[in-house]
Amino acid sequence: MEKEISQAVIRRMPRYYRYLGELIDAGVERISSSDLSSRMNVTASQIRQDLNNFGGFGQQGYGYNVKHLYEEIGKILGLGEQHAIIIIGAGNLGQALANYTDFGKFGFVITALFDVNPDLKGKKVRGIEIHMLEELDAFTKHHKVDIAALTLPKSKADTIANHLVELGISAIWNFAHVDLDLADKNVIVESVHLSDSLMQLSYNIAKDKRALHGWKSSLS
Repeated sequence: MEKEISQAVIRRMPRYYRYLGELIDAGVERISSSDLSSRMNVTASQIRQDLNNFGGFGQQGYGYNVKHLYEEIGKILGLGEQHAIIIIGAGNLGQALANYTDFGKFGFVITALFDVNPDLKGKKVRGIEIHMLEELDAFTKHHKVDIAALTLPKSKADTIANHLVELGISAIWNFAHVDLDLADKNVIVESVHLSDSLMQLSYNIAKDKRALHGWKSSLS
């Protein structure tokens, strides 16, 4: 049975992968946990604990071989495989995702977009065709679909998500501003609430302003 890894650790793994890729591009061959710590703003102890969940990969007195660690984390993240993605909702966000070329570098291939707007039928985004939503069932019968990205209004998200599960799609990347009710389904959901991230940024701006205001007040 595979060891249960906390979501906090899993969220840090893509960051490690990204930083290690940058080190490879810079020609760095090895790095210590303390050097990696200073780059990532994560403690060296935390880095070692995170990586020990998967076997460690380091050597005492040497540190980590950057290329080897990069490849191993890539395997952990499942990046050695190709994942076919469809996008449900071909509005601004859906088309922006389709236009993002870096997904392909990590094995994520967007194969189709779907929408209900007849004006979009047959149009292409970076060579990827927009289909009508009524064509979804037939498409999934003849094409491999690993992930469905939802970039549609929240009022429609639950219904579409449940239908995707019925079609055998087992992973949903949810951009709709709603928490999907799929707890009892055999499906993996990763939700991206853009407004939540923006509100966190707003909080930190407000916190800095409060701190500055309090500092000024203490001088008056």
